[in-house]
Amino acid sequence: MLRSMMQIYVKGSVEAVNIYQKAFNAKILALYPDENGGYMHSELNAYGQILAVSELIDNVVIGNTMQFCFHFGEGGEEHVKNAYEVLKDGATVCVPVGPCDYSPCMFSLVDKFGVFWCLFV
Repeated sequence: MLRSMMQIYVKGSVEAVNIYQKAFNAKILALYPDENGGYMHSELNAYGQILAVSELIDNVVIGNTMQFCFHFGEGGEEHVKNAYEVLKDGATVCVPVGPCDYSPCMFSLVDKFGVFWCLFV
């Protein structure tokens, strides 16, 4: 296998790429615009993980049965807190940033694009 990536389809892919770039201190690897001003495909390097974002088209089934999790480990609290501050705008917060049974710093939310996230150390 060459690589694996997380693929996200959203309405507002340009805004999503900008927000995810800021939330995850991500480097843009590729941007392929579509004819409607969105991204047919884009790729960001988020802490060594490939996060691909594409514009949602009408014939794609929308569902929220997956959660994207980033486990940073000890010392990653600032990554978690930064991502929370960026992603919480317009989100449905399931668990606000703070300690839980398995982590001294975590959060869970559904962002403004409908993507379910859980980040923790």
